[in-house]
Amino acid sequence: MLPHLFINRTLIGLPLIASFVLFIAVASCQSNGDDPQTVEGRLLAQHYCGNCHQTPSPELLDKDTWVKHVLPAMATNLGLEVYPEGLYYAGSKSTISFDDWQKLIAYYQTLAPVKLKPARKPIPAVDDWAIFSVEKPRLDTTQTAMTTLVKMDTIGHQLYTSDAFRSDLTRWDSSLQPTRFRQLKSAVVNADFFRDKGGNERGIFTTLGTMRAADIARGELVSLNLDSKQQADSSTLAVDLPRPLQSIPVDVNKDGRMDWVICGFGHLKGGLYWLKQEANGKFTHQTIRNVPGAIQATTGDFNADGWPDLMVLFAHADEGIWLFLNDKKGGFTERNLLHFPSVYGSTSFQLVDFNKDGQLDIIYTCGDNSDYSKILKPYHGLYIYLSQGNFEYKQAYFYPINGCTKAIATDFDQDGDLDIATIAFFADFLHEPSEGCLLFEQKGPMQLQPHAMPVSTLGRWICMDVADVDRDGDQDIVLGNFSKTFIVQEGITPTWNTHLPLVVLKNKTR
Repeated sequence: MLPHLFINRTLIGLPLIASFVLFIAVASCQSNGDDPQTVEGRLLAQHYCGNCHQTPSPELLDKDTWVKHVLPAMATNLGLEVYPEGLYYAGSKSTISFDDWQKLIAYYQTLAPVKLKPARKPIPAVDDWAIFSVEKPRLDTTQTAMTTLVKMDTIGHQLYTSDAFRSDLTRWDSSLQPTRFRQLKSAVVNADFFRDKGGNERGIFTTLGTMRAADIARGELVSLNLDSKQQADSSTLAVDLPRPLQSIPVDVNKDGRMDWVICGFGHLKGGLYWLKQEANGKFTHQTIRNVPGAIQATTGDFNADGWPDLMVLFAHADEGIWLFLNDKKGGFTERNLLHFPSVYGSTSFQLVDFNKDGQLDIIYTCGDNSDYSKILKPYHGLYIYLSQGNFEYKQAYFYPINGCTKAIATDFDQDGDLDIATIAFFADFLHEPSEGCLLFEQKGPMQLQPHAMPVSTLGRWICMDVADVDRDGDQDIVLGNFSKTFIVQEGITPTWNTHLPLVVLKNKTR
């Protein structure tokens, strides 16, 4: 799992005029009866924390997490030296004074709760299989499942997986019999499929490079001929990518040649990139947004001007969804659509017309919990934002799911409206392991009944794909099991199967 770490940017100090504004603001609030220390701490947080991302409210985390984990991590970004027992030193490279840092700490420590209250679920989940049954491959106890990809190739009708330990690409037939298709330099996290001009099917695979939260740019974009196992039938389109999580095909400049947009999540360095295909078939690399944390992108003509645009989720410190409108000159103009606090841990989004009004709405999940704040968070879960027109969105639905990782909406039961499948890699395995995989059946407009399908003992799900696996006319679900590491709850040992790389939830609607 890729942690959404705080960005280490160079921050400016508080200049004299800013100090004067701070003094005036505190004096004004004091005259209105507000506690001056709280006001000063809030203004310092807004200045120093808000310089990189949305200023987090103290209520988002508990006192211990703020004081022992998050604030010490932030201190180093402000040039402070951090010592054991909560001691700090403000030297010549510090962008905040020691006294102001103590006031900022006091602000969070005073207002943060001792413990976060669990979220109240609006409706309990039904424990059943809903409309699904499970199909498993034959168990191989010699292998530990560290699946990073499950992807259905709808052209050749093959299922592909990849594994973090083996850095391989495995193909599965209709009986879930595996064939090791290709060895790669690192694990695959994304795949696209198409037929080339010669009629051969090709797969474009994004390899991560490293699972470590570090600035190690070893990711690649690899093109493989899926009709051949010969190494000569492969090519590398891009190398030295900063922990890329997704690559999407889009002809950005409408020259008739397919380009690729790459989400380079990175660590302290990363960005959103345009891999532009030139007339000679080679690719050149251009930066669209030089900010780490790009985790997912989708393309479409969102302003109906005939040119492809982008919508991108950034999940690293300055979290949110940005719209990139094609300027028709080889670039984009950007606009923030939704902004989230830096502790949310954004994980996925999808554009669908959920309420059937002809406008694209946003389904969003947050739940990455491998950061400095490894506690259960009541705001993790599934969100639906309905379009209000003119690229404005309003939250219309929230269902709390600890550690929610991904949501995919489609009409699973074929009753004419959209349902939603979710997975949660950082579920509450002590108390609610069943939230690791849920199906939200839409019973009426914005009325969703969750079903907790009993798959929590089969694996710990980090990736998911939805496709008609058995070709019977309805949509099935494929779950990928990343069974070891990134366990953040104390006292947890795997109670799930650590050998099954995947399971398929077969839809029984048809």
